[in-house]
Amino acid sequence: MRLRRPAVAPVRRRSPALVGAVVTGVLAVGFLAGCSPSQGPGVVSPSPPATTGGGDVTAGGGPPASDIWDGAVEATAATVADGLPVPWGLAPLADGRLLVSLRDEARLVVVEPASGQVLDVTGPGAERLAAETRPRSEAGLLGVVVAPEGEVFVYRTGADDNAVLRGTLDGAVLGPLTVVVSGIPAAANHDGGRLALGPDGYLYVSTGDAGLRDAAQDPGSLAGKILRVTRDGEPAPGNPDPASPVWSLGHRNVQGLGWDASGRMFASEFGQNTLDELNVIKPGANYGWPEVEGPGGASTGFVDPVAWWPTTDASPSGLAVTDEAVYLAGLRGERLWRVPLLGTPDEVAAGTSPGFGQPQELLAGEYGRLRAVLVAGPGELYVLTGNTDGRGDPREGDDRLLRVTVLPAG
Repeated sequence: MRLRRPAVAPVRRRSPALVGAVVTGVLAVGFLAGCSPSQGPGVVSPSPPATTGGGDVTAGGGPPASDIWDGAVEATAATVADGLPVPWGLAPLADGRLLVSLRDEARLVVVEPASGQVLDVTGPGAERLAAETRPRSEAGLLGVVVAPEGEVFVYRTGADDNAVLRGTLDGAVLGPLTVVVSGIPAAANHDGGRLALGPDGYLYVSTGDAGLRDAAQDPGSLAGKILRVTRDGEPAPGNPDPASPVWSLGHRNVQGLGWDASGRMFASEFGQNTLDELNVIKPGANYGWPEVEGPGGASTGFVDPVAWWPTTDASPSGLAVTDEAVYLAGLRGERLWRVPLLGTPDEVAAGTSPGFGQPQELLAGEYGRLRAVLVAGPGELYVLTGNTDGRGDPREGDDRLLRVTVLPAG
């Protein structure tokens, strides 16, 4: 679908000096244990959980909710498959195999985790993706998600616009594709591109600002947003504006989406030069870009992140949520970040639990840039590395699909 552009009031901008002062002032109290932007991550207590409003919510995996790990953990990794050129999207198939998008080659592959075998996806859908996708810099074939019924959704960048397409995968053959969402502004960088199916069954699409900073604040633009649509691409029932696919706005470049067992939605977002963010997403909420980067916008109607990092430590791409933590794949930071989930939703809402523990880093520097993360089972994650994307230092065998085991330390 293409968005009908409504009349909107101009966005009131603050001066750069004021924005910087607000952000710096909050950081003085927002970081835990005396942390500063140059020292490490920070967290704040969240507001009450926001649900997606419909559907049965299921846990994302990991240990049961009664066995929350609020202390340090250890992670070990093993290679499942290697030799993947610029992998980007990662999604499970019903038979246990994994579907991976290769950004620069504009193609899909299927990985068999038990053997590490990698199969090329062929068929009319694959041919169309190769013909329409325009890889350049950060652009290319990006997010992929598979519905329980077997429908495959893919996000591709193009010469004129970015689009989400839908098709059916039979073995390793992708059938004809149908455009679900189109008209997303395209650029070499800041294309967003993550796809996820929410616990309500609707499709969520992250878009970047495409270098059009002010578009993130424009509800009539699809840039700098999280969209929520039906599987046919129509605005989903319950959206803030019934005629619009926009679920939230004020985003720079969201590349991670996920939900916890309560239905609370999380998104990871690239900052510019100061702070990367983990946000709890609420319908209709404004997350501040380009007016605010990191915390400091709540007093002027923006929603502050629940955790944040210096951009040198994170640059978070994919995100996965288990019952015990949110995990974020760090590109520039070359590590897997873990943000512990503390307390039940009722305790968080009542203010008797902080909601989030201090972020912990795992696999720091061991595998280079990390692009995507997916729950593999109790205590296990799949992680894609991203060293062949033109910004990393590729090693022999890169890029890799890893199986990561996370256990309490000691």
